Amino acid sequence: MTFLEELIIGLLNAFTPQRSLEDFQDVYLVMELMDANLCQVIQMDLDHERMSYLLYQMLCGIKHLHSAGIIHRDLKPSNIVVKSDCTLKILDFGLARTAGTTFMMTPYVVTRYYRAPEVILGMGYTDNVDIWSVGCIMGEMIRGAVLFPGSDHIDQWKKIIEQLGTPSSEFMRRLQPTVRNYVENQPRYTGYPFDKLFPDCLFPSDSTEHTKLKASQARDLLSKMLVIDPQKRISVDEALLHPYISVWYDESEVKAPGPSLQPAPHVYDHTVDEREHLVEEWKTLIYAEVMEYEGKHYSEVPVPQHSHHPHPHQHQHQHQASPHSAAAAAAAAAAAAAAAATAAVTSAPPQNSNPPSSSSSSNSSSTSSNHSAGASVGPDSNGYPEDDGSLSRGGSARR
Repeated sequence: MTFLEELIIGLLNAFTPQRSLEDFQDVYLVMELMDANLCQVIQMDLDHERMSYLLYQMLCGIKHLHSAGIIHRDLKPSNIVVKSDCTLKILDFGLARTAGTTFMMTPYVVTRYYRAPEVILGMGYTDNVDIWSVGCIMGEMIRGAVLFPGSDHIDQWKKIIEQLGTPSSEFMRRLQPTVRNYVENQPRYTGYPFDKLFPDCLFPSDSTEHTKLKASQARDLLSKMLVIDPQKRISVDEALLHPYISVWYDESEVKAPGPSLQPAPHVYDHTVDEREHLVEEWKTLIYAEVMEYEGKHYSEVPVPQHSHHPHPHQHQHQHQASPHSAAAAAAAAAAAAAAAATAAVTSAPPQNSNPPSSSSSSNSSSTSSNHSAGASVGPDSNGYPEDDGSLSRGGSARR
């Protein structure tokens, strides 16, 4: 597995305990066990080395996704998980889409706090919506609080322009007429310079090992990510070469073979997502997919040999125990380890320009996840609000 592949959460198994379509109710996704998510890490006092290295990995992971034509669309702290050695993985691809598909252009993307202006305003978007989200995450790591905590999508836009200022008339001209009329009739804000939004007192002490790891460079990177106009926002490639990030830059890690050199086993058929289906039809399609996966991968599931946390599928296979109870046991074990593990992040920083590589040990290789399964409007499991969408749709959007 390459460095870039290690930055994306691995799916170890997918199964259902029900053995007929009539009884089908549950799907278990078994993934690598990590120590904590970024929500917990944000509450710590991170030095520049750790903050910079975490951002480097996020950007590398996003570049890897974008090189495969995938836009994540829902990057937030709870969708980035870390281990105690400061390595991370990106997860939750429930809203991810392949660039260029019409289904990609739905307004319901990104939990509201991390939603890019072009999405709020219904302008359409490209892969640099993920860069705005990384900027929001970085700002949250520095402030220790959400940057733009809007109560709805209209208030979200207000929170953004209050801090960053009303965008230029050039930007306004690209808006749909009704949206442009609304935005231009709102109070104008001059915004604040970034040294006022993120003063030196919010940052850790400048690094003594790397001269570029200091508050001024971190602030400069942040100012280039949090740009309202997507055409002027920094790209992933540019961000990776920014002085605050490039201290970790390794060309062999960053420049992974593109899809043309490393084609996928098969092209995903997006028409199944774009068609409308009744609930029972979706149930049939999902059950068929799980059965096909089980048939192909059942004998290939990695089973820990000396694990204190039994693999959910191993329980079902050997003892016919309920995967529900196995999954609950794994979740409880993970929760018990999380408190100690989050503190350990600060004890294992990257020491030089050759940061520790990420690897998964056999005794912590699996857990089950039913993350972001719901479709209701309201706060998610981490308290983030998930509302309707963009100003252009009048608050109505298909998920």
